[in-house]
Amino acid sequence: MNAPEHSAHSSADAGSPAGVNAQRLLWAGFMAILAAGVGFAIRSGILDNWGAEFGLTAGQLGDISGQGLTGFCFGIIIGGVIADRIGYGKLVITAFLLHVLSAVMTFLVTKENAYSMLYWSCFVFALANGTLEAVANPLVATLFPRNRAHYLNILHASWPAGLVLGTVMGWVLDDKMKIDWKIQLALYLVPTIIYGLMFLGQKMPKSEASETGASLGEMFKDVGILGGLVICYLLALFFAGPLGLSPAIAYVLAGLLLLGIGVITKFSMGSALLFVLFVTHALVGAVELGTDNWIQNITGNLFSSEQGRWLFIWTSAIMFGLRFCTEFIEKRLGLSPINLLLACSVLACVGLLLSANISSLAIAFLALGVYAVGKTFFWPTMLAVASDQFPRSGAVAISIMGGVGMLSAGLIGGPGLGYCKDRFAGEALQNANPAVYESFKASKPSTFLELPSTAAVGLDGVKLGGINKKLEGLREEVVAKGGNAADALAQLPADERAVYDASIAGDRRTLRIDAFIPGIMAAIYLLLSLYFSSRGGYRRQTIA
Repeated sequence: MNAPEHSAHSSADAGSPAGVNAQRLLWAGFMAILAAGVGFAIRSGILDNWGAEFGLTAGQLGDISGQGLTGFCFGIIIGGVIADRIGYGKLVITAFLLHVLSAVMTFLVTKENAYSMLYWSCFVFALANGTLEAVANPLVATLFPRNRAHYLNILHASWPAGLVLGTVMGWVLDDKMKIDWKIQLALYLVPTIIYGLMFLGQKMPKSEASETGASLGEMFKDVGILGGLVICYLLALFFAGPLGLSPAIAYVLAGLLLLGIGVITKFSMGSALLFVLFVTHALVGAVELGTDNWIQNITGNLFSSEQGRWLFIWTSAIMFGLRFCTEFIEKRLGLSPINLLLACSVLACVGLLLSANISSLAIAFLALGVYAVGKTFFWPTMLAVASDQFPRSGAVAISIMGGVGMLSAGLIGGPGLGYCKDRFAGEALQNANPAVYESFKASKPSTFLELPSTAAVGLDGVKLGGINKKLEGLREEVVAKGGNAADALAQLPADERAVYDASIAGDRRTLRIDAFIPGIMAAIYLLLSLYFSSRGGYRRQTIA
């Protein structure tokens, strides 16, 4: 049974388990996620090196990078389910060994085994990242029970920091110094070794649920059938998508998993509040992780690659800095975690609408800055809310929530925005110049969630990519001569410029549609705020 307790805020959380070095474990978790971010950014930056050295196609490189979703989801969901059973320490050791194994596998790549070895090394790397997230989130939630939102945001400040470090390393070592990609990749082992040493010999706490001896069925009780429906639906999409199973088999497997949840919970329906949080976090995954690529499409096509990197560093720096300020914001503005999420949703919606109208570098910095502020607190604060309200679930609920967010980003958010881009860009070119559209349209239609009724024919990706590459070269020439990068567009032939304009129009309309997602989230958070107000305010729960 959960009992309410008013939230307390302090720089040193008196609720941390006795005998545990809470600060050291917090920063060990920080360094672990930093290692994941650095490795992710470096691997993304050397995909072109792999393509050139091993003769891999764009499709093969896409398959390799796509293992980031597959491995992560396996790691966080399975790790979260067993974390309270086997302890956090064993999972940290597993993740550390997987990180090292991934690097070794990558270093052993040859031209003969390149595709399979890189494919599985990326899977192992992502599996390690997911396992670490399954440890770090409930670990920090357990260490700092009275101020979870603040400390989970600090923990997750490491992700944008890792992305910036990895990106800058690639920028300097790859683009400028032409250092061998193996040396670049080896650099993520530095924070890996550091987090391993920081965890070494430390006493690991048990979650509140584990301390009370709760069984796995009791931990799943709040998830129940309702929460199970969310994760099992996404897993069905995962089985039918990345795993390539037939839809019938995919839904049968998902149904069996849902039945298993029903059996171990004695067919508990679960908490309606947790169900709402799962659905909302699916929207968080779509808007926070699925949106960035489409913003980069606009900035990448309007500005030089170097300006694009500065924009990326700008937004990541905002997220990094603000994630240390959660306690300050809550105290000074009097915002509960739910009201903080409500404010962020409004800002994210405004930021996306501004981003859809980017026309200059100054506007880009403003628009992306507003969007970055909006999305900063979504992920870690949602984990804090779930942990505050459902202590009986231990690591299970917040790990499943993380899996829901990642699956939604990869299976609904990213593909959904890609479908919108295809649809809107195709329509824009067809309306502007039907003859050019016939020459540049894709060979097959795009659909969303494999629904035939959504079929729309976009632009040929290869031809569009050729135009963008040509334009990037022209921009660099113009900038080198002291001109404005935007002037390069006038040098494109008329038909190619029409295709480019249609592509940008598609990106802009896609972001306007995307702005509906944080708009819906704002409505949900408003209702949740009213719900908590009716119960006397937001309070964290404890196991009575």
